Amino acid sequence: MIDYDLASLYGIETKVLKQAVRRNIDRFPADFMFELTQDEYNSLRSQIVTLEVGRGKYSKYLPFAFTEQGVAMLASILTSLTAIQVNIAIVRAFVLMRQYALTNKELTTKLNELESRHDKQFEDVYEAINFLLEKEKQKVGKDKRTKIGYKS
Repeated sequence: MIDYDLASLYGIETKVLKQAVRRNIDRFPADFMFELTQDEYNSLRSQIVTLEVGRGKYSKYLPFAFTEQGVAMLASILTSLTAIQVNIAIVRAFVLMRQYALTNKELTTKLNELESRHDKQFEDVYEAINFLLEKEKQKVGKDKRTKIGYKS
C-alpha cells in the first residue's frame, strides 16, 4: 500500500505518516517498506486517469510502499484509536487476499495438470504448425532481391 493511501485511511497527513516512519526506520526493513523509484512513481501516476494538474497537488517526495508486514508494523508507531481500527481492517483484507491467492494457486495447478495431459493429444497439431512456420520463414528468405542502382 502507498503511504498517501494509508495516511488518508488513518485520517492523518502523509507528511505525518512519513515522519513517524522515518523516526522509527529500524522497524521497517526492506521487506516491510521501500521507497518507490522515480520511474515507478511516474508509472503509478500515469495509471490514474483523472490526474489533476496544478502546483502543489502532489508531493515532491517519492512515496513509500508498505507490504503486509509494514502495515502491521505501522500499528506499533501510530497509536490513535482510528489507526488501530484501520490497521485491523487492513490486516484482515491482506489475509483474505492471501486466502484468495492460495485458492487460485490450487486452480492453476489443476489447469496445468489438465493441460499437460492434453498436450500429448495435440502434439501432431503443434508439429504441423511448426512445419508451416518454418516453411514460411524459408520462403521469406528466398524472396530477397539484389539491389539495383549505382554500385560503388
